[in-house]
Amino acid sequence: MSSALSVPAVRARRTEPAVRVRRALGYLAMLLAALAFLYPIYWMVTSSLKPGVSILDDPLGFNPAQATLRNWTGMFANVPIVHAFINTLIVVVVKGGLLMVFSPLAGYGFAKFNFPFKNFLFGFVLLTLMLPTLVLIVPLLLEMSQIGWINSYQALILPGAVDAFSVFWMRQTIEQIPDELIDAARIDGAGPLRVFRSICVPVLRPALAALAVLSLFNIYNDLVWPIVAVNDQRHETLAILLASLTSNVSGAQGSTSSADLWGQLMAACTFATIPTILLFVFLQRHFIRGLLAGSSR
Repeated sequence: MSSALSVPAVRARRTEPAVRVRRALGYLAMLLAALAFLYPIYWMVTSSLKPGVSILDDPLGFNPAQATLRNWTGMFANVPIVHAFINTLIVVVVKGGLLMVFSPLAGYGFAKFNFPFKNFLFGFVLLTLMLPTLVLIVPLLLEMSQIGWINSYQALILPGAVDAFSVFWMRQTIEQIPDELIDAARIDGAGPLRVFRSICVPVLRPALAALAVLSLFNIYNDLVWPIVAVNDQRHETLAILLASLTSNVSGAQGSTSSADLWGQLMAACTFATIPTILLFVFLQRHFIRGLLAGSSR
């Protein structure tokens, strides 16, 4: 009996070193992946603190003794980045708010209500996921031109304020709520909006948090539609501003101002990256919880 019981222990001792090796290799692979993803951010930040000439002469090196804020002061003096950031913040808050309100309501309607052509309409919504963004640009641009919304906040906010992916995600999450709970609330006299607010919203919070992070990042980084819908400095967003700075740097190659433009571009990119990093740091717990909640269903 004692020899039989000792066999698993012997096997465990033999496999323990192999488990430790696999675990160490896994940590090493994650460390290398993290360094690969973080190094471009490190290079961007350090380049924003280097003299312009050093960026061109030694692009990968960094000497802390030569760190300077000249690129940052030049960027704030010559680039309207604060105004572009305010425009971006307006678009992110308003457009993100509309998406977070109407996408769950649309998902609630598709999940818990029966109406004519329900499946056909939902299939049509999913069909829009297969259309590339470039296909929709010309019709949207013509529509914005006809109603006089070119170079306006309306053109930046309303198109795409409710997208098919958000509706699909909300519909799939709300569909998991038992119909008995909703029927019981209706029997108690609760209306559709009261049922949504009291029963669906508490269940949706993890999924809404994950959707908020994904949507806010997409809106913040969007370039294709804003650069088409806006061509004046008054309404340009950070993405448009960075694209124009990149064009200026490319056009100034070989000139004396090229080095300074590179430094200002790196400072502007660092300034634009800081809000996204802070947003993810503060919301990463809710984001991961939302993804895990969705995968467990």
